[in-house]
Amino acid sequence: MGAMSQAAVTPEKIQQLAWGYAPPLMIEAALHHGVFDLLDGGSKTVEEVAARSGASVRGLRAVMNALAGLELLTKDAAGRFGLTADSAAFLVGTKPGFLGGLIRHTSTQLVPKWLALSEVVRTGKPTASVNREKVGAEFFHNFVEDIFPMSYPSAQRLAEALEIAEAKGPVSVLDLAAGSGVWGITLARQSPRVTVTAVDWPGVLDVTRKVAARWGVAGRFSFVAGDLASADFGRGHDIATLGHILHSEGEKRGRALLKKTFEALAPGGTIAIAEFLVDDARTGPPVGLMFAVNMLVNTDEGDTWSFGEIAGWLREAGFRDPRTIEAPGPSPLILATKP
Repeated sequence: MGAMSQAAVTPEKIQQLAWGYAPPLMIEAALHHGVFDLLDGGSKTVEEVAARSGASVRGLRAVMNALAGLELLTKDAAGRFGLTADSAAFLVGTKPGFLGGLIRHTSTQLVPKWLALSEVVRTGKPTASVNREKVGAEFFHNFVEDIFPMSYPSAQRLAEALEIAEAKGPVSVLDLAAGSGVWGITLARQSPRVTVTAVDWPGVLDVTRKVAARWGVAGRFSFVAGDLASADFGRGHDIATLGHILHSEGEKRGRALLKKTFEALAPGGTIAIAEFLVDDARTGPPVGLMFAVNMLVNTDEGDTWSFGEIAGWLREAGFRDPRTIEAPGPSPLILATKP
């Protein structure tokens, strides 16, 4: 049977996927009981963590063993647990890269909505749309500050690519759907010549103001409250940032937003877009494809797109030279220039 034989088909992959909900919930439980923070001071046994946290030995043993299996904790022959490089960098509350807020966002805001996925697939509509201000302002207010560390490294890479620190004259930045203000804040911290116009819903700009003040750049921010479709972007900006906003807008609103952004930039100005990209055939990467389902669950018309699709919209809006630059994050950044 040689060449005709095939490898046996097993249910292993399906069984693994069936437990896909478990990792973020286990991480959240560990965060809730301070496991990563306690281990940041050095390796400990389950009993030592239980004594410090007040959680049960039985509960901690199960969760900590599972997190060791996921390589988010280490475990030595004596049964002492420690942090891995990933958990030390991103799951300790005092570290600048802390992503615990993203985990909480997943379990408290996303998972409950995903439980209605079958009905959403049937209707093609979310149970509640976060790209409408009444629902969306509260939704984003509750987590944009938590995901600041997720975009900060990419914003730093953008600042390097645009040589902000070497700017000889004023640099006007238009930060669209500003959220935590991470893009404008990061650029402003590179040079005192940078000023930022942050645009978002009023209920979200409260967070932008707070975070900009914390980073010491609030005095160089101005704030425009309103929906992206109706807010006044001003004119003559040198840089416009669209940090993870096209995916919630949908194609029609997204293309209109790019045209409006084009008009707001000065000649020679640069648009910078952060997005979850997919390949042309929509066969990968998995994160981009799953995020498209997240947009199905949470928005009226949101989706994810390929670089080629977004590049086409940019050219349609009048931009030239759509290109990508590698950046820490789910996808490269997309840049284009106004002639």
